Amino acid sequence: MKKLRVLLFSILTLLFITACGQSDNGNSGASGDKNGDVTIGYFPNLDHAAGIIGKEKGYFAEEITDYNVDFQNFPNGNDFIDALDTGGIDLGYVGPGPAINYFLSGGDVVVIGAAANGATLIVSREDSGIYDLEDFDGKSFCTPGNGCTHNVQLEIMLNEIGLVSNRLGGTVEHQSRINPATMVGMFEQGEIDAAAAPEPWGTLLVEEHNANVVVEWNEVFLGEELASVVIVTTSEYLENNPEVVEQALRAHKRAVDYAHENTEDTLKTVNDLIFDLTQSRLPEHVLEKAWDRMAVTTETHGDALQAWATASYELQFMDVDPNLDGFVDTSILDRIVSE
Repeated sequence: MKKLRVLLFSILTLLFITACGQSDNGNSGASGDKNGDVTIGYFPNLDHAAGIIGKEKGYFAEEITDYNVDFQNFPNGNDFIDALDTGGIDLGYVGPGPAINYFLSGGDVVVIGAAANGATLIVSREDSGIYDLEDFDGKSFCTPGNGCTHNVQLEIMLNEIGLVSNRLGGTVEHQSRINPATMVGMFEQGEIDAAAAPEPWGTLLVEEHNANVVVEWNEVFLGEELASVVIVTTSEYLENNPEVVEQALRAHKRAVDYAHENTEDTLKTVNDLIFDLTQSRLPEHVLEKAWDRMAVTTETHGDALQAWATASYELQFMDVDPNLDGFVDTSILDRIVSE
């Protein structure tokens, strides 16, 4: 049975990677201001529920008038940012880490809202010997990206107790750019000791693969305040297409409201989309428990984003002391929410 699960999630991983770079309806995914299309990026993760609901329930298509609405899914934030940089997408849902790193490197990106808070779970393999942070000494962990949101959240906590990753010459081995679905097979095969995992993958490892919860989502660094998903676009696109951005944010607000009022159907919708992409469904009880480890929201905590960026600088993921002035502009969404 374990070998079957490993094969299943290996196939899932391959399909996620294959999906990267392909628009969900087969179109090219070119920038909206060039060909009358608006292309929205998202991840097939539970904390992207607002984006998934907006797509699957047709809210974006209904709100964004005079444009064809296209969607593109991604396995990690680095690929999302590459698509934003090259005009492959116009706006979308991504973790704050890749967006902040891109902004501080001089990239054109602006946060126009939030979609979820929390959704990071620190877990360890059942027989890894890791039960708390002190046990990471001499062990290994993986994250979806190098310097990603989850990576920084774990490493700053380790740093506070004197543990450093091998990236900085320390004793804790870090493997990055591990697709969340791939973590399942790595745990099963004993190839990794722990993970800083986005939901629902962290809860899946706990419920289906007997992983240990090392740090709960609300005890992780900035756990309840840090946005796990933000909505971004470029300042150029925002300036040239303010009506499209407002329409997209109205769709986003509808999706968040729907998720709050219809949890059962929201989880089914997310699971159905994952099945469409992978031909595999996540167990319902996993999604239900993972849902309790996050908060779908429109509220953006700018101070938490700055604190995360400062931690990233302290961990030497950034070369300069971060200044996020101009990074967040939620004025349109704030107005919509207050109506």
